[in-house]
Amino acid sequence: MASTEESFLARRIDAAAVPLVVVDVLALSAVLTFGVINHNGVDYLSTSPVAWLLTLLPFLLGWAVAAPLIGAYSAGAAESAKAAIPLALRAWIPAAVIGFVLRASPLFSGGFQVTFGVVVFLTGAVALVAFRWLFFKLLG
Repeated sequence: MASTEESFLARRIDAAAVPLVVVDVLALSAVLTFGVINHNGVDYLSTSPVAWLLTLLPFLLGWAVAAPLIGAYSAGAAESAKAAIPLALRAWIPAAVIGFVLRASPLFSGGFQVTFGVVVFLTGAVALVAFRWLFFKLLG
């Protein structure tokens, strides 16, 4: 007999939605990397790869926690952009908050400023929408 936790996750993660995981991680990584380049220059990616990845990590961790819980990879998410995009946006709200909390903690450098939060929240949302729309436009 499956536990309640297994049943919950089984309802939230569908194998058909696995390609969306790749799309979402690419979307968030791309927009965050653009910010890193904007603030530090493109050479920073090769001269400080650990610092670059540590900039992405709080938000990717937030996404890894929030997206399955919200249902961003549920069976419905894999059916169409109309279903997938709202799920991504709903998941991005708590994922971004988790990322901001992690950035503000002593675990990560960079801290948190309101302007940073607004920019990351909006650009992350736009990236998720654009990448998921493009995914379904090209493959759907």
